[in-house]
Amino acid sequence: MPSPTLSLPRPPKRTTEAISRRRLVPLAAAGVVLAALASWLALRSRAQPLPMLGTVPAFSLTERGGNAVSAADLAGHVWIADFVFTRCPDFCPVLTTRMAGLQRAIAPGRDPVRLVSFSVDPAHDTPEELRAYAARAGAGDGWLFLTGSRAALAALLRDGFKVAWADDGPPSSPITHSDRFVLVDPRLRIRGYYHGTDPADLARLVRDAAALRDGRTP
Repeated sequence: MPSPTLSLPRPPKRTTEAISRRRLVPLAAAGVVLAALASWLALRSRAQPLPMLGTVPAFSLTERGGNAVSAADLAGHVWIADFVFTRCPDFCPVLTTRMAGLQRAIAPGRDPVRLVSFSVDPAHDTPEELRAYAARAGAGDGWLFLTGSRAALAALLRDGFKVAWADDGPPSSPITHSDRFVLVDPRLRIRGYYHGTDPADLARLVRDAAALRDGRTP
């Protein structure tokens, strides 16, 4: 007698729909991972908060055009300060050239970053002297050149910006002063100091100023 044939159950057929569902599961998981990665990258690329290093006090000085400019006039805007004098034989020409570069680099918008150059030689730097100096530098309307009394400038530099300044040196070099650029926010808070002769520091200044202007850093 022939042996009976065993009838084994056949595995169920995998339908196209089942296969599609199984393929979608890892794809969905990958999508979640990619979304999380994109969020992490966005957080990483966001500008970090800048330090708060002091506040610019009230002042009123004279601009090269002869009009008075006060701290209140600059409140509400992001601005960058530097400290120069028109007959400087040392690094002032470099600082002014760098400032002119900032004027080009920080694209003007509805509220462009202001530039403010404070004279550290007020006895010599009259508005007329500053006007000629600004013209040679190619300064636009958004770049201010300020002078005033020695007492007012000394207090502002030392107590406000907290930068080095002295005008009692030898005849060969009577004035010494800081080469720093100072970034100030719309609330007149100092947010950074940058070496005016260091290209890497200037690149960082451009990024930080743009981030403040655009509201990308608190």
